[in-house]
Amino acid sequence: MVLLRIGTAEIIVLVLLVLLLFGGKKIPELMKGLGKGVKSFKEGMNEVEKELKDEPTDDKPE
Repeated sequence: MVLLRIGTAEIIVLVLLVLLLFGGKKIPELMKGLGKGVKSFKEGMNEVEKELKDEPTDDKPE
């Protein structure tokens, strides 16, 4: 099994590639969209957890 280790040089290369592909003006828009997506995902997870807590259990002894 190969462990994925990302060092400083790899991060710099990735940042440069993103800048070349999207340009400096698009980066804030991309980050804003990513932030909204993460927020929406967290809200959905919290909603599911709340529904699971509020759900009555069928573990009643007969």
